[in-house]
Amino acid sequence: MKKNCSGKNCISENLEQSDKILLVGAGNLATSLGVALASSGVPPVAVWSRSQESAGLLGDRIGCPAFCDIDALPPADIVIISVSDSAIEEVAAAVATRYPDAIIAHTAGSVAMEALHRAGAVNYGVFYPMQTFSKQRVTDFSKLTVFVEGCSERVVERLEKLARLLTGNVVRATSLQRRYLHVAAVFACNFANAAYCMAAELLAKNGLPFEAMLPLIDETAAKVHSIAPLEAQTGPARRGDTAVMECHLSMLDGELKDVYALVSDYISTAAAKNKKQEL
Repeated sequence: MKKNCSGKNCISENLEQSDKILLVGAGNLATSLGVALASSGVPPVAVWSRSQESAGLLGDRIGCPAFCDIDALPPADIVIISVSDSAIEEVAAAVATRYPDAIIAHTAGSVAMEALHRAGAVNYGVFYPMQTFSKQRVTDFSKLTVFVEGCSERVVERLEKLARLLTGNVVRATSLQRRYLHVAAVFACNFANAAYCMAAELLAKNGLPFEAMLPLIDETAAKVHSIAPLEAQTGPARRGDTAVMECHLSMLDGELKDVYALVSDYISTAAAKNKKQEL
């Protein structure tokens, strides 16, 4: 349910280069976002973190002041909260008190926009860049999609304009849609990486290098840029090669055996459904 912004709390429809953007958080996502903003000509006016050391490291990296005291922060027009999901409402409540007229947006995939309203924000929204982030590897925002949501059309438009300074891929998504994006991302990213961990474990136990898998991993990821994932699927389960699958299962035990059987069943069922649809 959208809330209307009115009176002095309505914000301009235009995003100006002079808009003051405050970055709340100094973790994995905040680090890449801060670098992207600075590179795009809208560097944050400040970075806040509960840890002065963390704030200072990011502030030094992007050339802006760093704080661990919210009350000491400078004026801001847009406040982007990039903290752990469990801390969003608590942090947003402090930010909303400090910046009653600013746009306050969080960057989480699975937290509803209404969490900011409950925290007392008036102009609020979501600025969700869907990607896996690490401090050690700065992400190129021009290659990812930013999903936005807002309490009003004006807030959405303002966040869209900010996002377009970083990437050409900007999409509106509701809180429910964003939750589905997030769970899909867990399958595509976290579970895929867990599979790499399983492969690395098997290889290490048998004196083989994980690096041998890298060309295969790269080609698998590259294929789905031009082929639907179901069409790109290969392997014994896709072919229905039960002899190979039984051999593989005899080589495994514990969780790896269970995962192999479960995923193979999924692949076999999906392939059968797809074949039936083609008939």
